[in-house]
Amino acid sequence: MVALIAKSLLVIAKLIIAALLLGIIASLFTSAFFLVKDNSSRKRTLGLLKLRVVLSVTLIIFVLVAYGLGWIMPHGPQP
Repeated sequence: MVALIAKSLLVIAKLIIAALLLGIIASLFTSAFFLVKDNSSRKRTLGLLKLRVVLSVTLIIFVLVAYGLGWIMPHGPQP
């Protein structure tokens, strides 16, 4: 039972990380589109930059919390 809960937390953490990364990438490309094509006086590029910064900070905080709680672990080569 405990292993099942731990495995589901790992999957949920990975899904949240993937969703945040996709949001950052979508914001980046949308901002680039508005920077090139938008002739209006609206500040869409600035708004999307703010969104991208918020998503990035949220991602960093989530990764640190998930690592601290043991939901994610590094699995690279160990020295």
